Amino acid sequence: MASFSRVRIVGSGLIGTSIGLGLVQRGFMVEMSDSRASNSDLAQSLIASQPLTSPAELTIIAVPTQATYEVLIAEYEANPKSTFMDVNGIKSDLMHKVEEFSALAMQFCGSHPMAGREISGVESAQADLFEGRAWILTPTSTISRASFEIANELVAALKATAYVIGAEEHDLAMAAISQLPQLVSSALGATIFDQPEIALNLAGAGLRDTSRLASSSGELWSALLIANRSHLLPILARFQESVASLAEAINRQDDLTIKGLFERAALGRARISGKHGARVRDYTYLPIVIDDRPGQLGALFAECALAQVNVEDLTIEHSPGQQTGLITLALSAVDAEKLRTHLKAKGWSAHAPK
Repeated sequence: MASFSRVRIVGSGLIGTSIGLGLVQRGFMVEMSDSRASNSDLAQSLIASQPLTSPAELTIIAVPTQATYEVLIAEYEANPKSTFMDVNGIKSDLMHKVEEFSALAMQFCGSHPMAGREISGVESAQADLFEGRAWILTPTSTISRASFEIANELVAALKATAYVIGAEEHDLAMAAISQLPQLVSSALGATIFDQPEIALNLAGAGLRDTSRLASSSGELWSALLIANRSHLLPILARFQESVASLAEAINRQDDLTIKGLFERAALGRARISGKHGARVRDYTYLPIVIDDRPGQLGALFAECALAQVNVEDLTIEHSPGQQTGLITLALSAVDAEKLRTHLKAKGWSAHAPK
């Protein structure tokens, strides 16, 4: 059982409201606050919890990066006995300022949940947004044991996994694994902006997957990118060098250089951790053609349950003008063949695994 029960969340956007939803479902009392009364009112109604009648034991600052410290100080002055956390994607500058405020530093733990959606706002909040995800903690050097325990209890309550790292290490990592992918996806989205409609209608999962992040908020990301520019710009320069090298190799018809870059890229991707932080597994992919009508996907997963197989991932593709869809399921080799045999016996259009 957690050592706290009353939580105040300042900032009623996607992350703040999702935290509120998750906590209320687990029996915590949560009060939502926002600079816009309409946002906090909607968030409070959505989480179905009454505002607190006594001071919060944990205060979570979930406002834009540039406003975090100012809001944090105001909340500390209003309730100096609370434990405080933030959820921002940049840590170094904030942690430096907090460390200079000795009283606050004892009660503050920086944090960054590695979860989100391309669409922001209170309306997009999900109670299970953090389940199974990493949640980074960057405690101050003088944090009290009680406050650090509360931070860990929050992460556990939302079924995330806590990782404790330093602020500089965090910001360097975010430049590579979060901000660079966002820039690549956004640049791709901007590049295809003026492509003819017929070309985009023919697009498959590859374009959709690599441009998915292009739907993200420019207002949110511009602040993060600028705040972390000292860590981001060097790795962005390395990416630009890779693109320039590839363009030059294509122009020279240098297939050895092109193949070399692809080989290095495959090795780089293989280093990304898989589910629950484990090494990436080699999956077998099972293609299944289904009718493009309601209920088919649910029926397919019901068959997966009957076959007792574990689906690790899936992609969905639709052919323009066709009333069918292609579902590709990622499974272990054994489960892929087991499921294919099961589906074929039930009359499904399951094809040879790849």
